[in-house]
Amino acid sequence: MSHANKLQLVSFKVCPFAQRAAIALQEKQVAYETEYLIPGEEQPDWFKSISPLGKVPVLVVNGTPVFESAVILEYLDEVYAPQLHPADPLAKARQRAWMEMASELFGKQYQMVTAKEQAGFETAHKELQAGLEQVAAALSTELPFFNGETFALVDVAFAPLFVRLNLLEQAFNLNFNTHPRISTWSQALLAKASVQNSVVSNFEEVFMLFLKKSDGYLVNNL
Repeated sequence: MSHANKLQLVSFKVCPFAQRAAIALQEKQVAYETEYLIPGEEQPDWFKSISPLGKVPVLVVNGTPVFESAVILEYLDEVYAPQLHPADPLAKARQRAWMEMASELFGKQYQMVTAKEQAGFETAHKELQAGLEQVAAALSTELPFFNGETFALVDVAFAPLFVRLNLLEQAFNLNFNTHPRISTWSQALLAKASVQNSVVSNFEEVFMLFLKKSDGYLVNNL
């Protein structure tokens, strides 16, 4: 395994998918540089050439771009210790499947904070809450992480969601931790240095600015 790779993570400061890659890099204590682009602006040609879908994150490994957060996580887990996926194929497949659920819930959270009308906000909020209940039922009874004591790639996938839900709870009259097992998990994820160090130091400010620019029902009414 080569640890001499030159890694560059191309990201938006507010993107949860890019944060996943940063958490994995932090957890594995791998040196990398971050290039932040500004969402909504015309992106530079060099970015268009390395991201066929026009999305972040992109991890550039010695000049070779790897895109899609799930693929980046798999690559990092194959190359750098410690391994965050379970060794058992069925456990690994199950956790990969739940990582897809995390991506779905990122979408619900985004819809909720950007919805212009109360009805859209409430629909997305309910769907997000229902999704969290489904996840709660899948969590190990052993504390604190998805699979018990061991922090895994599935935890990496969900952590950015809880970072954002925590900020929303602090800023608005919202409560997502209606299930005690979710609450324990969320607290454990937010306490990890790899999660705390995976965003810019003024992330709260960046996230609140993103909400204000979205000009949705949430910032205007709650």
